[in-house]
Amino acid sequence: MSSSAAQDFRCSHCGNLLEINNPSWKSTGQRVSALKPIWRERRSSNAPLDLSGVWRFRELLPTPSSEQHVVTLREGNTPLYQLPQCSRIARVPRLYAKHQGLNPTGSFKDAGMTVAATFARQAGYRWVACASTGNTSASMAAYAARGGMRSLVLVPEGKISWSKLSQALDYGAVTCQLRTDFDGCLRLLQELVRRARVYQLNSINPFRLEGQKTLALELLEQLDWQPPDHIIVPGGNLGNSSAIGKALLEMLDLGLIARLPKLSVIQAEGANALVRTLREAGGKHLISVQAETRATAIRIGSPASWEKAVRVLQATGGACEEVSELEIAQAKAEIGAEGIGCEPASAVTFAGLKKLLGQGFVKSEETVVLVLTGNLLKDPDYAIEFHRGSLFHETADEPRSAKLDPFRHPPVVLDATLDAVIKTLELAEKSGPTHA
Repeated sequence: MSSSAAQDFRCSHCGNLLEINNPSWKSTGQRVSALKPIWRERRSSNAPLDLSGVWRFRELLPTPSSEQHVVTLREGNTPLYQLPQCSRIARVPRLYAKHQGLNPTGSFKDAGMTVAATFARQAGYRWVACASTGNTSASMAAYAARGGMRSLVLVPEGKISWSKLSQALDYGAVTCQLRTDFDGCLRLLQELVRRARVYQLNSINPFRLEGQKTLALELLEQLDWQPPDHIIVPGGNLGNSSAIGKALLEMLDLGLIARLPKLSVIQAEGANALVRTLREAGGKHLISVQAETRATAIRIGSPASWEKAVRVLQATGGACEEVSELEIAQAKAEIGAEGIGCEPASAVTFAGLKKLLGQGFVKSEETVVLVLTGNLLKDPDYAIEFHRGSLFHETADEPRSAKLDPFRHPPVVLDATLDAVIKTLELAEKSGPTHA
C-alpha cells in the first residue's frame, strides 16, 4: 500500500476545521503524470484495494500503516450517466450525472467513510459515532461493522427517512433519536467525544474529506481528464463540496488537469444557510437557519464546512443558488424519467442548473455534471407521496402543486380482468410518455 507520493501528509487548519495536505506532491514531477495509466490498470485488478474506487487512487490519499487496517466495501467506481431527456429540457447538449447513490450503502458518504473508518481502526478505537440526517449513519454503521467496531448514531427524532434509519439498525448501530434537529445532535456529539473515547465520523473528520475527494478523480478519469465547465452539487453540511473542490485544486496543482471547472452548490430554500451567508454576510460569517425541507439529506441549518465551501466557490468561480420544494420535486421526476432514481437532495442539482441557465451563469453550449448524492430508495416515501399527489397536502405549496400533475404516475387499481388492463394500456398510449 505504501507509496512515496502519500507518505508525508500534514494536518492544517482550514477555518475551524482540520484539513490534510501533502507537501511532497509539488516535487513528484513525472511520477504524477504516470499515475493515470496506473489508476486505469487497477480497474482490471482483483486485488482487494484495487476493487475500491477510492483506494484505487491511494497515491493521493493518506496511507495506513498496513493494508490490514483498511476497511472497504468496494465503494466508488460509480457510473457517469448521460441525461438526454434532461438535456432537452434544460437545452444543455452535454449533461451528465455522476451517481454516487450507487455506492454500497446508497450514498456518497461511503467514499469518505472507508478512509475515516480505516484510520479509526488503525488508531484502536472501539467506538465510532456520528450525528446524521440519515446517509452518514447508514454508511458509518456499515463500515464500523465491517471493521469490527461499534457505532453510535445520533439522529433528530421524526426528521429522518426510515429507509436510512433501517440501514443503521441493520448494521448494528446503537441509535439514539434525539428531540432536536441535526445541529443539536452534532453539538451533543462534540461534547461526547471530549468526555469519552469515541471517534467522530462526521464530515468535519479530515479523513472523510480525503476519501470523498476521489469522486472528482474518478469523474475526471471518466471524462478522459477533460474537465467539464460546471460541476453542480447539493449543499447540506458542505463537506462534499469542500472535498470535491479540494480535489480539483490538487489536480490542477499536480498537472492532472489543465483548468478548473466551476463548482456550484445548490441548497433547498428552507435550508439555505450558505446562500444567505454569501448574500447577506459576503461569506465572512455563517448565517444559520432553522432548516426545513423534505430533502432530508440537506436539512441542515448550521453547516460545519461552510468556510471551506466559501473558499471553494471563490477558487473555482462557482455559484450558490437555492431552489423551492416544488422545483425539487419536478427535477426529481424529470431525472427519474431517465430511468435514474435519486433522493430529493440530489435533485436540487438539476433544479439549480435550470436557475443558473436562466441567469446566464451556465451557457447552453457548456458541459455540465450533476452530482447525485443518494439513491432513490433512501426516501421511497417521498416518491410514493409525490406520485399519489399527497406530497404537498396541507402545505403552502399545495395550490401550486397541480402543475406537477403531468409528472405523476400513480398506481392504477383495477378489476383483475384482461379488458381492464388493455383499456388502461390504451389510455396510457393516448396520453403519451411524460417528458418526451
